[in-house]
Amino acid sequence: MSFSARDAATLATILDEAAAAEILPRFRRLADGAVREKTSAEDLVTDADVAAEKAITAALAKAFPGALVLGEEAVSEHGEQLLDALDDADLAFVIDPVDGTRNFASGLTLFGVMAGVVAKGEVVGGVILDPIGGDWSVALSGEGAWTETRDGSRVDLKVAKPKPVDEMVGFCAWWLLDEPLRSQLAANCASVAAVANYRCAAHEYRLIAGGHAHFSCFSKLMVWDHAAGWLLHREAGGYSRRYDGSAYSPLHRSGGLLCTPDEESWNALHAALFRGTAYAR
Repeated sequence: MSFSARDAATLATILDEAAAAEILPRFRRLADGAVREKTSAEDLVTDADVAAEKAITAALAKAFPGALVLGEEAVSEHGEQLLDALDDADLAFVIDPVDGTRNFASGLTLFGVMAGVVAKGEVVGGVILDPIGGDWSVALSGEGAWTETRDGSRVDLKVAKPKPVDEMVGFCAWWLLDEPLRSQLAANCASVAAVANYRCAAHEYRLIAGGHAHFSCFSKLMVWDHAAGWLLHREAGGYSRRYDGSAYSPLHRSGGLLCTPDEESWNALHAALFRGTAYAR
């Protein structure tokens, strides 16, 4: 099933309206008990996540009858077996209602709303909304990536020009990995010019797709965190592979992902970051 620019605009409007109704009114105003742990102290959910996901799910069901809608909080509550339906769905939306929940709960503005569009196991579209900035980044398979504002202005996205490894700046969430890879990757990060982490895939993907950083090294592959951003980066000219060199798929539920400006950059950076690890080539 095709997913058009008009469909993407509808999706962006749904995310924007849900953010205005359910997320922004709660920002820096979360009541006692409105923030809860899921699997750990680093894995949080707030009333804003739950309310926004319900609003987005309902709006998508109305705008795209028959489409599968999978939200992070619904899967967290009912189990990952819900994701099995992605394999054969003609049209599916995967929703992260508040990406960067810890930032949101801490009163930091680095959070976003993400929606990836999957058809028959392939990512065909994606939208990443910045509720604070009031704009959204859009990707359509084979049609490019751009950032758009409410007044209709649009800027095409293009990844950064390649640089030698020691001049690259980017992001890496090494602490989420298991040992010994955790310590090995952390030590190897000294090979690049600078490395940071915003605790928010939405903003990291927007930054690397817009050419403001060279790479991002992600340690988890839940579909709602990556489908939209992976396509955004690819359509902006970027190259990515999992740690083992295999291609990304929205059906993956484990492993890590390395995103760079091009294949040569990927090979060089992978060699530097994964030196001495089980993923060394």
